[in-house]
Amino acid sequence: MPIITISRGSYSRGKEIAEKVANRLGYQCIARETLLEASEQYNIPEAKLVRAVHDAPSVIDRILYGKEKYVAYIQAALVRHVHQDNVVYHGLAGHFLLKGISHVLKVRIIAELEDRIAVVMERDSVNRKEALRVLANDDEQRRKWSKHLYGIDTSDPSLYDMVLHIMKITVGDAVDIIDHAARLRPFQKTAGSQKAIDDLLLASLVKAKLVDHRPNVEVSADDGTAVVSTVGDLGEAKRLADEMKQLAGNIPGLKDLRVDVIPPTVYR
Repeated sequence: MPIITISRGSYSRGKEIAEKVANRLGYQCIARETLLEASEQYNIPEAKLVRAVHDAPSVIDRILYGKEKYVAYIQAALVRHVHQDNVVYHGLAGHFLLKGISHVLKVRIIAELEDRIAVVMERDSVNRKEALRVLANDDEQRRKWSKHLYGIDTSDPSLYDMVLHIMKITVGDAVDIIDHAARLRPFQKTAGSQKAIDDLLLASLVKAKLVDHRPNVEVSADDGTAVVSTVGDLGEAKRLADEMKQLAGNIPGLKDLRVDVIPPTVYR
């Protein structure tokens, strides 16, 4: 059975659908748990992690790589959670953070604006104008966040295996459709897709270890060997490699670590 990621706009019934799908399939349903685990593992206040994945990037974040660090921590926690499958994840950016894993079923839930407005009005006891302002701000923050980190828009339907519009399709219908899709052959785990998630887990753990030391690192992994790319002075290559190997040395499954230093002039 696949890993299921459910992307959702605010107040679109996505959380409810995720919980019902997980209950139907006997899966674990997670979202905030990844924030809590990352907060504890990397000693980052949960409030900062929440802001990192909800707020649009500021100038200072772009300069200091603040959001990239937090997202690296969240990705490491998420991949650790889903590594053994049987998980429905309905937090932000699951389809990004698990990119390249073929046994991930990527679902987007959308809802009518008027239905979303009604939910906000009831929840916050505000008028229609204020509810619309809240929704517009939330949608814009999410759009800017995904554009900043990944250069794509979370509302782009091509990012998903299916987009379900909650209107004629009810919550119960959506659960039935996702349940059916989860049993289709293209979303079943294979030896190749298991290797892909094994490699992603190692790469994400290594990056989470290194990102505070070198915020601009990129990490890939293959059968226990991690390759780290970072921008720096070639004369510092050996020192950087030694430092990174020391920082990452106790990660389970890491057999070897190679460091590629890219001169700033080449990077530009």
